[in-house]
Amino acid sequence: MSSAWLPGRDIRPLSESDAEVYVASVCFKTGPPGAAGVEVERLVHDVSDPRFPVPVARVSDAMAASEGPLPGGGVITFEPGGQLEVSSACAPGLPALIAATRADLAAVEALLAGAGLCFGAVALDPGRPPVRTLDHPRYAAMEQHFDRFGPAGRTMMCSTASLQISLEAGFDNPGPSGAAQRWARLHNLLPVLVAMFANSPFLDGVPSGWHSNRQRIWLAMDPTRTAPVPPAADPRLAWARYALDALVLCIPSGEASWTAPRGLTMRNWLRGEGPRPATLGDLEYHLTTLFPPVRPRGFLETRVIDAQAGSDWEPVTAMVTALMDDEHAAGLAAEACAPVASLSDPMRTAARHALADPVLASAALGCAEAALMALPRLGVDAATRTRAEDFVDRYTARGRCPAEERLDRWQRTGSYSGPSQYEEDRENAR
Repeated sequence: MSSAWLPGRDIRPLSESDAEVYVASVCFKTGPPGAAGVEVERLVHDVSDPRFPVPVARVSDAMAASEGPLPGGGVITFEPGGQLEVSSACAPGLPALIAATRADLAAVEALLAGAGLCFGAVALDPGRPPVRTLDHPRYAAMEQHFDRFGPAGRTMMCSTASLQISLEAGFDNPGPSGAAQRWARLHNLLPVLVAMFANSPFLDGVPSGWHSNRQRIWLAMDPTRTAPVPPAADPRLAWARYALDALVLCIPSGEASWTAPRGLTMRNWLRGEGPRPATLGDLEYHLTTLFPPVRPRGFLETRVIDAQAGSDWEPVTAMVTALMDDEHAAGLAAEACAPVASLSDPMRTAARHALADPVLASAALGCAEAALMALPRLGVDAATRTRAEDFVDRYTARGRCPAEERLDRWQRTGSYSGPSQYEEDRENAR
């Protein structure tokens, strides 16, 4: 969610038609599949007590102890509730991406440990209330906007963490590597990705009955900016219309308050209904406040995957990339996922039941097997392949997701914190 705004940039008034053309032209940068990026976002806890509040300032101070940039070229940012995000540099391929992000995360974890902090294991804070500790007009306006839809927005801002995988949009052609085809391919995978990697089973300190409460939170927020972009033959035009029809979340200014007029859409602002004429800079900033499940930012950014525990970000990133960038794996995944369309509400079913739903379980296993076969073709190292095989063996092949290991610990100990039984066994075996 972090973004900088430069006052005075692109201040020319903008027409509605020019805005639609602009959004459609910049959202898909054509290029061959292969390049990739990842954003590993995590909750941060005090090692002595996971219920103890950890404000942004404390996390930021821990990172300030670094003597230089991250070794893999990634960038650290902070979310309003103290979450830390490592955004990788764009890598030419999956092997380079994983190697660089491994190095970055190792460096970050060492800095956190030195400050008595550690990463959390789930994607929605299981016990601490959502408290914003990042003081910025953007987040104050965001909080006020989302409050109009209920409490989900504050929870999203302050208590959730995700794994965001970014891949090339594809070529400007009608083939399987074309942008329209890759856009559709990724959208077809979304319910399976939610179910397969669900890792947020707790709400207010207890199991809620949902496997991905993080996705449940997103489903309860402002739909003009969080719902999927409607399917269309031309995704560029569909995205442009979606962006202009979304409510304006905030209006950056030199004032203390960035709050936007209630009910103002970007389209209506362009038509003259806002506090002043809308500019290209306003439109560019508005695009940073839109959070659909797949966001086109020149590349395709996948936003539905729960944050994973430990090194599990690695097999998840590898498998998702394989299902998109390896044509044979993509074809097998499309066949496996076809029955998911028969579900009345695939995304809600995935968030609530995960792989306990037999349709999603079958689709996930087909996708996992296709991805594992593709990893050698993508050149990933043996460690990544082993971790991916291990992930599938302990979860997907058993009709389980990571949330169920967290629930197992809850049933054994009554605690939502600490390692799972699998992680304890693995550590004891070393």
